[in-house]
Amino acid sequence: MMNIPKFKLNDGNEIPSMGFGVFQIPADGSTYRAVTDALKLGYRHIDTATAYFNEQEVGQAIKDSGIPRDQIWVTSKLWLQDYAYADAEKAIDASLTKLGLDYVDLYLIHQPYGKVNEAWQAMEEAQQAGKIRSIGVSNMTPKLWKKWVPNFKVTPAVNQVEFNPYYQQRALRDILADSHVALEAWAPLGQGNQDLFAEPILNALAKKYNKNVGQIILRYEHQLGVIIFPKSVHEARIKSNAEIFDFMLTIDEMDAIAKLDKGRGMHDPDAPGVEEMLLNAFDVHAND
Repeated sequence: MMNIPKFKLNDGNEIPSMGFGVFQIPADGSTYRAVTDALKLGYRHIDTATAYFNEQEVGQAIKDSGIPRDQIWVTSKLWLQDYAYADAEKAIDASLTKLGLDYVDLYLIHQPYGKVNEAWQAMEEAQQAGKIRSIGVSNMTPKLWKKWVPNFKVTPAVNQVEFNPYYQQRALRDILADSHVALEAWAPLGQGNQDLFAEPILNALAKKYNKNVGQIILRYEHQLGVIIFPKSVHEARIKSNAEIFDFMLTIDEMDAIAKLDKGRGMHDPDAPGVEEMLLNAFDVHAND
């Protein structure tokens, strides 16, 4: 049984440093099976979202696992069509209903556009009411962080952003460090970028430690203090992704991987048109 270390958040809660993400896993039984496998293998942190349309299967898998609720960290996210205060209140309750839970451990502003202040106020109040344990944001660049966060009463516990050796978010990490905000990585493996997986330094380290390149990447991120949730629907890969806690990269090796940073990723939240595109991306209430 794997033993995944925890990181302490700025609100005192302890989050498993590695979780299981269900982005783009369909709600046709696939999400249920993948989460069931992950929990059996020892994962205790599941990351979903309203906009993933699979909260119900996540909740069912958690319920059927028989694992006590307080041993599983569950994250979900508010979609931006629900940021108006009253809509956000309803959306939080709807997430809890779909998940079949009394509370979520972490709830995030999924995209930092629109009525962010109203959404955050609703989340702060839901936290006070015990419906959410930790509150955070997602996809906030330094520019977006400076736009929104100074107006918040409660400092976010996490910012979930694109992060991998090609995109190491240096400027953002400096800002987050000041407030002890944890960085969570989506696409921690660069969504399987072949150039990344072919990098000589990563392959040399994989050979040295008898690991695969994915495990070297995830270990690097873990040692930086980044919370990771690699996604897979294959049980063997779900298992191997978590086999990163039995070795340690040296300072020199960490420095060598740091040099792979290209300073940009696949998604630029500051780019013109992104806000409009996301606001009109889809309707999370289409099936209500």
